[in-house]
Amino acid sequence: MNDTSDTDIIDTSAFPTREYRISLTVGAHSPRHVRRILRELLRLWGLARVEDAAALVVTELLVNVYRHVPDRRCIVTVRRHEDAAAGVVIGVRDAHPVLPGPQAPGPYAVGGRGLALVAAVADKWGVEQDDRDGEGPQRTGGKTVWCELRA
Repeated sequence: MNDTSDTDIIDTSAFPTREYRISLTVGAHSPRHVRRILRELLRLWGLARVEDAAALVVTELLVNVYRHVPDRRCIVTVRRHEDAAAGVVIGVRDAHPVLPGPQAPGPYAVGGRGLALVAAVADKWGVEQDDRDGEGPQRTGGKTVWCELRA
C-alpha cells in the first residue's frame, strides 16, 4: 500500500453490502491502512457514527497481532448487522493458539491496556477459540477476538 493520508479518496464501489474481509500480515503501518478502509466502509453503510470507536478497536486488535502473533498474519472481518442501524461486528482472526487475557499493567507500563480499551468502547466483545484448522498435530488452535459496536 502507498503511504497516503487518511483524507485520500477510496473507491468504495467494490465493497460488498454486508461484509468486508481482508487477510494481511500486520506491519507497523497496517492499523492506519485498515482504519482508512474501515472508515470509508462505515460511511458507505451509513454508520459514520461508530467510526471513531471502530478505528480504536481495530487498531488495538491489530497491535495485539503485531506484538503477540509470531507470523503476524490475520483476517479482519467487518460485518454489518442485517438491520443497518444496529451497527457492526469487527473480528480479528489469527492462527496463534494463545488466548488474550486480562492484564494489570502498572501506571508506567507502555502496553497491556488494549483489551481494556476494547471493552470500554464496545457494546460487547469476546474471544472465540477455533481449533478447526488442520487435523491431528497440524491443528493450530487459533482464535477470533471480536467486538460489537451498536449504532
